[in-house]
Amino acid sequence: MAASYARDVTLTVLDQGRVTVVDGSVGGGRVMVDDVSLTRATGFVRKPEGLCRGEVCIPVRPGSGLDDNAVDLVAVASVLGRPIAVDEDAGAVYLGPAATERAAVLRSGRAPDFTLPDLDGRLHSLSDLLGRKVVLAVYGSW
Repeated sequence: MAASYARDVTLTVLDQGRVTVVDGSVGGGRVMVDDVSLTRATGFVRKPEGLCRGEVCIPVRPGSGLDDNAVDLVAVASVLGRPIAVDEDAGAVYLGPAATERAAVLRSGRAPDFTLPDLDGRLHSLSDLLGRKVVLAVYGSW
């Protein structure tokens, strides 16, 4: 599937809250999958006009890493303007939201809803406190 520098792995791809397991290869800063795996993991289809999802197609220039027999997910992320995190040893790939999506959320001034347990195990959602002032305290043990 990919060049000799890569090794075949089972990849776990996280994209927009979905987890998809596909076959691929990693190495040399590339994460290669076939067209079927690209579509399963991201919803994008590679066509002559570019990367397409539904009626929307993003043009792809020759030499972008998307014109080979296999598709480089790192190149896909670049074309889509999305950050990507790859753990080659674990075979894990995370495609983050595009900067434009993150900026729109920040401009809205609204925190995303979440639900967490308190010290007694009771669940509380941020949306339950809508209209009230809320202080969020965050702690990291690292």
